Amino acid sequence: MARLTKKQKEAKAKVDPNKSYSIAEASALVKEITNVKFDASVDLAVRLNVDPRKANQMVRGVVTLPHGTGKDVKVLALVTPDKEAEAKEAGADYVGLDEYLTKIKGGWTDVDVIVTMPSVMGKLGPLGRVLGPRGLMPNPKTGTVTMDVAKAVSDVKAGKIDFKVDKTGIVHAAIGKASFDAEKIAGNAKELITTLVKMKPQAAKGVYIKSIFMSSTMSPGIEIDSKDLS
Repeated sequence: MARLTKKQKEAKAKVDPNKSYSIAEASALVKEITNVKFDASVDLAVRLNVDPRKANQMVRGVVTLPHGTGKDVKVLALVTPDKEAEAKEAGADYVGLDEYLTKIKGGWTDVDVIVTMPSVMGKLGPLGRVLGPRGLMPNPKTGTVTMDVAKAVSDVKAGKIDFKVDKTGIVHAAIGKASFDAEKIAGNAKELITTLVKMKPQAAKGVYIKSIFMSSTMSPGIEIDSKDLS
């Protein structure tokens, strides 16, 4: 087991493992215990009482964080020529079609999100092995396959993220940066949790949210009281 550094020990000592914090408390504490030299990401891990192997208990969706992600999201718009200007004006970093399909086929995936049109999806099918494992395959459910390319691009740039429960029943999502004010971290956390609550599958029985933990890069996890979303 790796030995903790002095700073890691100090951070761990500030988190009471027997306490569940409110979102506001956790958001302030996560800033206090983050001591890396870069602007660390702040993440939420929400364990849901669902069985992702069953289609009627899959939880997947999108949420627009009110204060953005703090990340400069690189967007590729795979569109036909008549949509290129629209995508560029909306802020897409890369715009085109066949030349980027060729680059992706060669292994290029230096983007965070791909937005495309329904008519182009047929060309993306053969690239599933490249895009799928990296979470880059556009999907109508997340709003990345649409004729309203400008809105899709601007939404992503503004802080729209997609999430999906993993095979262990946990939703992991980056909700901001440690440089954010605690109030902004809390606002983003509430938005994600509220969205998850609204998406509770009818087939899910019992307590839906089993646990919520907030952490930053390399910090200890802070347990949030799922009954107190203040």
